[in-house]
Amino acid sequence: MSDAADFSLLERAGLPDDLRWLAEKYPRENWQGHANIHGVANMWLQRHDMFRELGGMLTNGIGDYREGRLTAPDFARWFAPRLNHFLGNLDGHHNVEDHHYFPVFAKAESRLKRGFEILDADHHTIHEGLERNAEAANAFVKTLQESEDRQRFAADAYADENSRLIAMLTRHLADEEDLIIPLILDRGDVALGID
Repeated sequence: MSDAADFSLLERAGLPDDLRWLAEKYPRENWQGHANIHGVANMWLQRHDMFRELGGMLTNGIGDYREGRLTAPDFARWFAPRLNHFLGNLDGHHNVEDHHYFPVFAKAESRLKRGFEILDADHHTIHEGLERNAEAANAFVKTLQESEDRQRFAADAYADENSRLIAMLTRHLADEEDLIIPLILDRGDVALGID
């Protein structure tokens, strides 16, 4: 890996300028009207929107519990399947990107190779965050049969991990879209071999 670590997910405010030349050619506000915003590009954006929505649901759900709008048993029934869906789908999505899409994209446009290295490094950081999130969630769910103080402490610990994961994910999804969607718009699904 090159200097992807210099642009760590926890430190950066966006992609480095030298990787944004296609994003400048194809600004985000023009994506929906572009002829190549179908197929994989549209699927990519829909998938990312799903992760944003699920992350928001989990954030709101833990807030509802912490504010007393959900009882512990109701929250546990609501929370577990949504968290498992979110974590499992996110991990699977990243595996497909790392092993299929990123190599294809990096080969198609060598000037963006470092960008895909940065995104790959993000996936490792996010995976660690997924593990911490799952551990905090499991610890929290175990306390739902214990005292309110233990529940509150564990809920706070999970909320902190969730906030950190959602912040990382928000930055990563935006940067990934700014790298990939303009490339797809520029070349098209068929020319990239991803249709």
